[in-house]
Amino acid sequence: MKKTLVLGASDNPARYSYQAVHRLQRHGHEVVPVGIRKGQVGGLDIQTDRPQAEAVDTVTLYVGPQNQPAWYDYILDLQPKRIIFNPGTENPELERLAQARGIQTEEACTLVMLSVGQY
Repeated sequence: MKKTLVLGASDNPARYSYQAVHRLQRHGHEVVPVGIRKGQVGGLDIQTDRPQAEAVDTVTLYVGPQNQPAWYDYILDLQPKRIIFNPGTENPELERLAQARGIQTEEACTLVMLSVGQY
């Protein structure tokens, strides 16, 4: 299964990132939740630092484009196979930087992708 780093993870059940962690787990994916506030989601601690996760297949973004520049180096240094820009996180600059490093980018919704079997 695809190891997925959820950037913008939250312990708030109303947030899409919370739902994404749970649905990714239900589909058998290993999840690394990273956010700005400590908490737990899906039985996992939300990492508030920049953990050096190995073999990350996908980074799924739940951080708005105005807050992404502080994360660019971290995201790109993880060398994921792809980055999913969920609705509201679209960022042409980060997409260009990722593509220049051979990282696939998708403007899509992780929740929809999981529900239709296209994750």
